[in-house]
Amino acid sequence: MTANHAVVVGGGLAGVTTALELADAGMRVTLLESRPRLGGLAFSFKRGELTVDNGQHVYLRCCTAYRWFLDRVDGSALAPLQDRLDVPVLDVAHPKGPRLGRLRRSALPVPLHLASSLARYPHLTLAERASVGRAALALRRLDPADPALDGVDFATWLGRHGQSPRTIEALWDLVGIATLNATADQSSLGLAAMVFKTGLLSENGAADIGWARVPLGDLHDVLARKALDAAGVRTELRTRVSCLSRLESGSWRVDTESESLDADTVVLAVPQREAHALLPPGALADPDKLLDIATAPILNVHVVYDRKVLRRPFFAALGTPVQWVFDRTDASGLTDGGQYLALSQSVAQDDIDEPVSVLRTKYLPELERLLPAARGAKVRDFFVTRERTATFAPTPGVGRLRPGARTDTPGLFLAGAWTATGWPATMESAVRSGLAAAHAALAGLDRRREHPLQEAV
Repeated sequence: MTANHAVVVGGGLAGVTTALELADAGMRVTLLESRPRLGGLAFSFKRGELTVDNGQHVYLRCCTAYRWFLDRVDGSALAPLQDRLDVPVLDVAHPKGPRLGRLRRSALPVPLHLASSLARYPHLTLAERASVGRAALALRRLDPADPALDGVDFATWLGRHGQSPRTIEALWDLVGIATLNATADQSSLGLAAMVFKTGLLSENGAADIGWARVPLGDLHDVLARKALDAAGVRTELRTRVSCLSRLESGSWRVDTESESLDADTVVLAVPQREAHALLPPGALADPDKLLDIATAPILNVHVVYDRKVLRRPFFAALGTPVQWVFDRTDASGLTDGGQYLALSQSVAQDDIDEPVSVLRTKYLPELERLLPAARGAKVRDFFVTRERTATFAPTPGVGRLRPGARTDTPGLFLAGAWTATGWPATMESAVRSGLAAAHAALAGLDRRREHPLQEAV
């Protein structure tokens, strides 16, 4: 069997996944990335002596594709999962003073695994806690793949099932904002149902949280590049594709600033607007749909204190603009007794373009409200990272805009978290899209390969 040549455009998680899977199937693969690194929007950079992630990324035990990716690049030990879901939730706006609650699972089967935690959840009334159980049972009966759910917003559905504004804020949005990058009223019911049904209502440990204990660049750039090299993939960084054209022979030509590559298969694993710009005529029936897939920002606030102010690895917050706080001290390489906290702020439309000085004035007092130990601590460094197009917006109707891996032109495929994976814009969705594109490409060449996941992607 001849070694067909595939060119993968884009070195994020989707592109790296595609390249690895195609190479493992025996194809000759070239991976082109315009940035000087791999990893897409989940990367690291140096700030003085610190190694900083552009944003805090987590995954769940149910993220089987991303877990496969970690195994494939030999990085699973560097991003372990919790033994059991345990999320501290601190409400600083309670009339009787700050209250700490926890969302954690027991060893009981679904849905009883969360019953004890919800029964004691102090941020909701007894009636609100009971209503959550009824809504969860109704949610469990939904089919996230039902196209009808895509046109309904999650908040409307929650309201119909007895969820109060406080319940939405203190529970559904607490999870949904972090996973969907949207509030319930701006989220497709189909995507929200997928998140909650898969993460909380499928298996006992599905929502156990994992995160990198090292800089993301160690996983998504260094280890990924090592795996690509070992698989025989030619990886070219700082290489932007200027033109993609199909030859009369049916093969493809990929033009960069420095060379032209001929390929049997091309996979565009780039954001939707970049894919739209490179698509040849006829590749999609309505390519402008890609431009209708809106984006949503995420802001990360980074604070380095001169002492330890947080004893937990992370917590979520209510009654404050602060959403999720993570301790990144060890991962960043900070060793002098200080502590480095990263605040992950999704749905950041109001803050994404604010000056650092404004954000400092806003968030430092809030951290002092949440963490009494921070009130006397010196702030050594304060900076922000902004991803203005961090995710696609999961608004109602977005499902009809997301294309599958196959285009209408033989040999051309799409990958990216924004494609029709059934998942919101997560690392899981990116890896799933890469696997889908690779296996669609292999099928087009009549080169079959067993899918690495048990379920179909």
